[in-house]
Amino acid sequence: MPETTRVLVASRNAKKLRELHRVLAAAGVDGIELVGLDAVPEYPEAPETGATFEENALAKARDGAAVTGLPCVADDSGIEVDALNGMPGILSARWSGTHGNDPANTALVLAQLGDVPDDRRGAAFVSACALVVPGGEESVVRGEWRGSIARVPVGDGGFGYDPVFVPDGDTRSAAQLSPEEKDASSHRGRALVQLVPALAALTGR
Repeated sequence: MPETTRVLVASRNAKKLRELHRVLAAAGVDGIELVGLDAVPEYPEAPETGATFEENALAKARDGAAVTGLPCVADDSGIEVDALNGMPGILSARWSGTHGNDPANTALVLAQLGDVPDDRRGAAFVSACALVVPGGEESVVRGEWRGSIARVPVGDGGFGYDPVFVPDGDTRSAAQLSPEEKDASSHRGRALVQLVPALAALTGR
């Protein structure tokens, strides 16, 4: 039986592992076993001090590869609001001052947009995904998902800014989409698809 290649996904979020599983399966790539941070000995994770999503993703992937000796995939993502000059950007998770307080972060963005008219509420979810192979190559790719910011949160799926993000060409918020719909068009999905050739090459098939 052919050996599988273990690849570390630098996250404790099971949804991210499942998403990459689905992307690889859809591309017909097998022979890769994805493991999350919970499956390896704990190590100090890189602080997100980069000036871009790409820098943060690469730092996380380099750390994971160096500590575990496994090829490592990492991502950094957020939302860029046109009327806020691209902010919150890399500060998305801590925009309100408290890391990971989704309702407070969302409420602050809505307050900052205030009475900005609908035609000027454009935004994009952005994801940078990096793959670092120990002693080998580094890849970093970027995916974007364009849309606009609604006036009130709608939907209870997803997380982060999903309830106020309405993708272009849709009338529903990202929090109202099924996981399959989100996979097909989301920023992280678009970035991960670009990493598939490099991941497939790890299997030597």
